[in-house]
Amino acid sequence: MYADELTPEARRKLAGRRSRTSKKRPPDEVVSFNEYESLYRHTWGDPEIRWVMSTIPTAMIFDDHDIRDDWNTSAAWRAEINTEPWWRDRIRAGLASYWVYQHIGNLSPQQLEVDEDYQKVLAAEGDCWPLLEELADRADREVDGEKGLRFSFRWDLGRSRLIMIDSRNSRILDGGERKMLGDREFAWLEHQVDEDIDELDHLILASSLPWLLPPAIGDVQSLNERAAARSGLRGKLAEKVRQTADLEHWPAFFASFQRLSDLILEVARRPDGSGPATVSVLSGDVHHSYAARAQFRGGAGTQVYQLVCSPVHNYVPTFMKPVFKLGWSPTMASLIRRWAQRLGVPELPMSWRNLSGPLFGNTIATLETSGRDAEVVFEQPRDNGELNTAARIPLTD
Repeated sequence: MYADELTPEARRKLAGRRSRTSKKRPPDEVVSFNEYESLYRHTWGDPEIRWVMSTIPTAMIFDDHDIRDDWNTSAAWRAEINTEPWWRDRIRAGLASYWVYQHIGNLSPQQLEVDEDYQKVLAAEGDCWPLLEELADRADREVDGEKGLRFSFRWDLGRSRLIMIDSRNSRILDGGERKMLGDREFAWLEHQVDEDIDELDHLILASSLPWLLPPAIGDVQSLNERAAARSGLRGKLAEKVRQTADLEHWPAFFASFQRLSDLILEVARRPDGSGPATVSVLSGDVHHSYAARAQFRGGAGTQVYQLVCSPVHNYVPTFMKPVFKLGWSPTMASLIRRWAQRLGVPELPMSWRNLSGPLFGNTIATLETSGRDAEVVFEQPRDNGELNTAARIPLTD
């Protein structure tokens, strides 16, 4: 269940609550911290989910549905949603509850010991809401092209490193800028990637949104970004298309997309084979699953992949399935790429091809590493509940 896609039971409870409290709030959307808290209890209280979460370590990051569909798509979206009288309560509750129920669980005991927000909440007597409210406002607000709270984090797992990238709340959209990450946040990412990288076998970058989309779809998003930046009717129409079609992944923030690509290329081309054996970007969101391999012009010593496994119960409408398949067509990709270049979209340092997928329906993906070897396995449930291997892909030669 998503915060903006409630079950019928949750909708009925919320409607009853609205009739007793404020009718100015939407009848079918959560707004308060208590309402968010009830969704966490409802979702995580399922016995099987509780068991899984008690036995498997979890690294979490939010996306738009944790707050609201299309959250932080663009400056126009932010300006419009901020006119809603209930939005300030909604964003405070969503970010504060995320911090409580997801983010602090991503941090080690050592990190929590020096986390000022966590220590303030621990030391508080009585109601902690004023502290959480201030925290949420700081996280949402843009000041000098930066956000006031970092949700990205890093785990070192033996000779593998996982860096979880907040590609939703970290966006910089106000003041005429459009970045997936602010400059300070990107500098943090670059430092986390570079530190002691010669000691790594595998670098894992995780972003809720894919870095590499089906090529034709990625170029369409880059074209839309340029069109939406125009003034007048054409710009407004492109913005409408952007919000309706969810054209807000990495290629729709082209400067950030290029910067991330350059960072990965720098890792992949480290001299004398001193880099990791693989760089894998783990993502979800796009209603289907796939594995793609990036190939950089001039070659690279490290093998680079985009591995996508969309959330369980992330339904894709039937009419969208051929669109996703067509997005991987080399012919379509070539046509759209030429169109994009004619309209000024810069050349990228890499191309990429699909190794497996698109897979539709519930899928579980597992990235397995052993020394400098790695493989990814995609599994889908059968009718009897057992998992069937849909694809097994070696990531190293």
